[in-house]
Amino acid sequence: MKRVIFYIGVVYLLLNTGCTKTITSCTQQNKELLKPNIIFVYFDDLGFGDIGVNGADKNLKTPHLDALALGGINFKNGYATSATCTPSRYAAFTGQYPWRKNAQILPGSAPMLIDTTQVTLPKMLQSAGYTTGIIGKWHLGLGTNDKDWNKSIYPGPNEVGFDLSYILAATQDRVPTVYIEDGNVVNLDPNDPIEINYKENFDGQPTGKSHPELTSMKWHHGHNASIINGIPRIGYMKGGKSATWSDIDMADHFLAKVKSFIVENANGEKPFFLTYTMQQPHVPRTPHPRFIGKSGMGPRGDVIIEADWCIGELMKTIRQQGIEENTLIILSSDNGPVLNDGYYDEAVELLGEHDPNGGLRGGKYSLFDAGAHVPFITYWKGKIQPSTSDALVCQVDLFASLADLVGSHQKAQDSENVMDAFLGKSSEGRESLILEASTKTSYRKGDYVLIPAYKGKKVNKKVNIELGNSPEMALYNLKLDPSQTKNIAEDNPELVKTLYNEYLIKRGIQPKNMK
Repeated sequence: MKRVIFYIGVVYLLLNTGCTKTITSCTQQNKELLKPNIIFVYFDDLGFGDIGVNGADKNLKTPHLDALALGGINFKNGYATSATCTPSRYAAFTGQYPWRKNAQILPGSAPMLIDTTQVTLPKMLQSAGYTTGIIGKWHLGLGTNDKDWNKSIYPGPNEVGFDLSYILAATQDRVPTVYIEDGNVVNLDPNDPIEINYKENFDGQPTGKSHPELTSMKWHHGHNASIINGIPRIGYMKGGKSATWSDIDMADHFLAKVKSFIVENANGEKPFFLTYTMQQPHVPRTPHPRFIGKSGMGPRGDVIIEADWCIGELMKTIRQQGIEENTLIILSSDNGPVLNDGYYDEAVELLGEHDPNGGLRGGKYSLFDAGAHVPFITYWKGKIQPSTSDALVCQVDLFASLADLVGSHQKAQDSENVMDAFLGKSSEGRESLILEASTKTSYRKGDYVLIPAYKGKKVNKKVNIELGNSPEMALYNLKLDPSQTKNIAEDNPELVKTLYNEYLIKRGIQPKNMK
């Protein structure tokens, strides 16, 4: 007992007295006694099977991602909430299911989706003493419907909890094609103002549809509006020439900002929370020339290799700053994979034996498992023992889990505390999960997933992905049948009834007697 009191006294002195010559870094030791740095790495359209440890083709080498998975926990049942990006990002940052907000893929001109009065993950961490930052893709709307891109844009990431925000507004294939730092367009010339319109083109502006000869990347579907850097985009943009990003340098550009953030905050008085939202392998896939041809699978494979290199550089920076043992890294993807998502880039033709789905059915946009079943890795040197886990975990649980880690009592509506699973202290995650694709939802519980009957086309022919729509309810045992080849609903009527009633109650719908 006396020894416990002695150690408590030592901790108290370290936290409340100045440094002495015998303590080289009082601040750093204080941080280690308190809270870790947290880095959330978020890929865009990376499939469960797109990394080596999950079965990627031998030509698609991801050594740095594999090292994190093999040195941490590689979750075999890790999920985004949704099969598309905006809804998943909303859930990850708010701890609330996106269907409660009717969240859908937003145009680049959309107003802010997250209400500034909502609880958010970065706000919670701010209140727990963290410096917070987001670098990369945002795609949760900015400002208001009538915002002026040439003035400070409010509200944005800063207003929902990020001290630093360096983002692209939506996606690489949507206008505006500019970087935005803390609400202001970077390098904007006031004499060349930006104009954005998602309904009508500006007079005299060439488009991918009207002037295909001006494009260096050919559009397949949907991407036929303003041409910027030779790439036809979604939406129309005029002006802002000096602020326009360079597509092939985007990975390097964001990485440099990430490195700077880490260096500036690694040994500060407060721990940091960094969200690194990478744009790969979303379209348009524009690898830097250093990576062209490295995968043999065309641009999609090359940008995955490029992204893996970025992870290596991230880890190198963390180690140079001496903070690896005090940094929790969580890595995932906002939804499942897609090959042809609007441009002719030979993603289909050069795929070879590689399976981005990792044996799962569906893909981006789909209610089938590959829509939201994504890579999910936690890494914390010295704190997490390397393993694989079958625990059911989801990005919506980041809020409650990290709140537990940092000692916050704040709550979010749908977030569950699975921190023990994240740290490898438990093989159990959440019991059930509602998944979403294009506002339609399914219900995962244990090994089973129930997909209600939905009207609609069975296949999105533009991207060649099964959507999961069917006039009949579907039940699959994902442990025995991960590829969802056999609908067992007819053979298990009582289980279907039980799961469906649970699902309706969780959706806030009063169950009716099922026939």
